[in-house]
Amino acid sequence: MTHTYKITGMSCNGCRTKVEKTLNAIDGLEATVTLEPPIATITMEQHIATTVFQEALSAAGNYSITMDMGVGNEGVPIEVKSCCNATTKHNHTNAPVVKVAAGKYYCPMFCEGDKVYDKAGDCPVCGMDLVQQPLPQQAVQYTCPMHPEIIENEAGDCPICGMDLVPMEPTATSENKTYDDLMRKMKIAIAFTLPIFIIAMSDMIPGNPLMKIMDMQTWNWVQFGLSIPVVFYAAWMFFVRAYKSVITWNLNMFTLIGIGAGVAFLFSVFGLFFPDFFPSEFKTEAGTVHLYFEATTVILTLVLLGQLLEARAHSRTSGAIKELMKLAPTKATLVVDGIDKVISIQDIKRGDLLRVKPGDKIPVDGKITKGEATIDESMISGEPIPVDKILDDAVISGTINGTKSFVMVAEKIGSETLLSQIVQMVTDASRSRAPIQKLADRIAKYFVPIVVGVSVTTFFVWAVFGPDPALVYGFINAIAVLIIACPCALGLATPMSVMVGVGKGAQSGVLIKNAEALEIMNTVDVLITDKTGTITEGKPSVEKVYSNANNEDELLQMIASLNQYSEHPLAQAVVQFAKAKTIALIEVNDFDSVTGMGVTGTVGDKKVSLGNKKLMDQVQATIAPDLESKLIAEQKLGKTVSYIAVDAVAVGFVTIKDAIKGTSANAIKELLAQGIEVIMLTGDNENTAKAVANELHLTSFIAGCLPQDKLNEIKRLQAEGKIVAMAGDGINDAPALAQANVGIAMGTGTDVAIESAKITLVKGDLQGIVKAKKLSHAVMKNIHQNLFFAFFYNVIGIPVAAGVLFPVFGWLLSPMIAALAMSFSSVSVIANALRLRGLKL
Repeated sequence: MTHTYKITGMSCNGCRTKVEKTLNAIDGLEATVTLEPPIATITMEQHIATTVFQEALSAAGNYSITMDMGVGNEGVPIEVKSCCNATTKHNHTNAPVVKVAAGKYYCPMFCEGDKVYDKAGDCPVCGMDLVQQPLPQQAVQYTCPMHPEIIENEAGDCPICGMDLVPMEPTATSENKTYDDLMRKMKIAIAFTLPIFIIAMSDMIPGNPLMKIMDMQTWNWVQFGLSIPVVFYAAWMFFVRAYKSVITWNLNMFTLIGIGAGVAFLFSVFGLFFPDFFPSEFKTEAGTVHLYFEATTVILTLVLLGQLLEARAHSRTSGAIKELMKLAPTKATLVVDGIDKVISIQDIKRGDLLRVKPGDKIPVDGKITKGEATIDESMISGEPIPVDKILDDAVISGTINGTKSFVMVAEKIGSETLLSQIVQMVTDASRSRAPIQKLADRIAKYFVPIVVGVSVTTFFVWAVFGPDPALVYGFINAIAVLIIACPCALGLATPMSVMVGVGKGAQSGVLIKNAEALEIMNTVDVLITDKTGTITEGKPSVEKVYSNANNEDELLQMIASLNQYSEHPLAQAVVQFAKAKTIALIEVNDFDSVTGMGVTGTVGDKKVSLGNKKLMDQVQATIAPDLESKLIAEQKLGKTVSYIAVDAVAVGFVTIKDAIKGTSANAIKELLAQGIEVIMLTGDNENTAKAVANELHLTSFIAGCLPQDKLNEIKRLQAEGKIVAMAGDGINDAPALAQANVGIAMGTGTDVAIESAKITLVKGDLQGIVKAKKLSHAVMKNIHQNLFFAFFYNVIGIPVAAGVLFPVFGWLLSPMIAALAMSFSSVSVIANALRLRGLKL
């Protein structure tokens, strides 16, 4: 029998030769090993367990061997025939189809036919890892973003407000479905509405060239044909929602859209098929009735645009959770009796020993049992400096190991890990936002029944008291009331201001995710801000090198030369500082990195040590009282300070700080002047946090914050009635950003922070918050103006359309004039919104 195995740990041809020689030393097999790809083809007389190969390779070096299973184009294991009883290589064709129950484990080589196992393990025949049949996807439930009490098992519309229901949990297939569907309908609506609009407005074109092609009656039939895809496909959902709103008596904007556009369409169809039913006052010179297919389609298309903008925001709500999930590793290296075995993250149990190799993500929460490491914990702490870890130190799932290998014991697995808790916090915070009923819907709640009542009253008054033909007059005037009341401008009032405002913000480096962020930002009275990467630069830099004996440049040359061999960010900061001062680096001998303490080495003929007090004690360096007092003074300012010792005598120190951004002070000063409290929550130490808070005159600060601490503080402030904005840049800030009334992410931060936030500052600059506040105020003021324009023509036009001026002046408002008035209100809204383009931020 012949099997193919994957070998890891080979870096050169010497490794390949060593692995091949080691495998061939095992009795009963013949092995051929290649470097590219790194595989071993082994032919055996009888089955030999993979563990036997691993024991031999582990004794030879840091190599591991696993069964190499074929992978198809979609990343799914290829079904293969059992080769355990054959003498040829794998045949990846004509694989048997074996049905395996969900959740059960089976051998991908089908050595034992359809036999399955309840637990993970190795195939007793070929030794290959058993594979679990995927569990069925959990049923997705849907909720309304404005009414979270609505929970349905299928996608659809909210029975209260008519909005699209969104998944309660993110799914790969559903998150963009609504947006894609609306975009497709939007393209169709525009394609058919534009020619209708051109035909209807042809009278305004000098010479009316369209009439030279066909007469108006024929063009009316063309409009009718073009309107059918818009009404019965692209915008049909609005009529369905309008119907639901009526039968449930949850009247909303869709009620107005359905009634207004529906009546306009039915009126036009009726006028097209039965023109003789209408009096001459409502006919053109050619004898055709004024039709309103263009009003119908334009209304529906513009409302569809507003829905598309909302769907775009909803499609991104699960982005933060997806980014967080990407941090979790899918595999881990289990250590059993000294042998490494790659397993799924789902198979880890408490108490398991796991090997974490250089550059690997830590699979679960636990503590180090063997070895030491430098771990990048910025995704949890938000701090840029990796943390040195030694025996019994805790390690966190998703954080990244440095250049050393260590063994850890699993203590928290699955949903217990900190990363999983952060994911859950983001999910909960995203779903716990207070629903904001849109202003248009609140108005429509009263406006709809009033308009419908006026329309019905108009019909009966004209039918009873009007001149002949009374019923026709009543019907036409009732339609005029509905058309002029149709909320075309109401649907545009908010989206137009938001679109222009968002575009203006983008030009100024302020990215707005949705209209809700702009609305709430205008009322914010507390700003919570992270420190590292938000107020500060987010990267360590050398502030100064102090020497009490040697020349400072000479001392800098020594420590920079020493640090050139270290990958630690603090070391790199020293090296960059020296390079900026054009100081040449020299050779170092006997370099040694002492975990958690610092570095040592021989520079020239001098023994140089750079690190903390523990390192000074270890090298038995003497420290002058004057030098120590200066160093302590620096530490009290919250800076990172390292001793410099030459030949066992401390001769100076280097101070490293994370510099405050140049714009932070002015931005915070302006926000405080506007009456906004600015509170800093940071994972950094008390001294550093206090120094930054005092320098910037912050309202207050809290140091040593974990992600849940930031989240709880925001909840506490919200419980006091505060409107809270949160600015941050790290993954640890994601739950707080989601919980805050407005989350503000630094564009220089992580994707997770940006996805969790409603506002992103491209430049990673607090001055952007000042711009966002100013933009928010301007946009909200503009929206209120737009709402005035949206109703001004309606309030004036509805009584006229009802015929109140007829007894005195003999004036009636035909549906055509009603549509024109409605158009004027839309033009006013658009023109007013465009004024935001001139806003100076």
